[in-house]
Amino acid sequence: MNFKPLGKRVLVERTEVESKTASGIILVDSAKEKPNTAEVKAIGSEVTELNVGDTIVFEQYRGTEFTLDGQDYLVLEVENIIGVM
Repeated sequence: MNFKPLGKRVLVERTEVESKTASGIILVDSAKEKPNTAEVKAIGSEVTELNVGDTIVFEQYRGTEFTLDGQDYLVLEVENIIGVM
């Protein structure tokens, strides 16, 4: 992968969502809600409080989704990140 976010942006990969409910019901992909946790893959030059490999929690419905080398990624602005796990 050859992608470097600019400024205060972060490239992340969403974590997988559990495909089964607590009661054992298996969910199809269309019924799953996209997770709001992700692993940091690359950081912009102005980002100081995050490191590659951190797991973050971000605001729902934020960022720009795109596919790179067959993998889905999300670019977020630091202000949309709630915290680090």
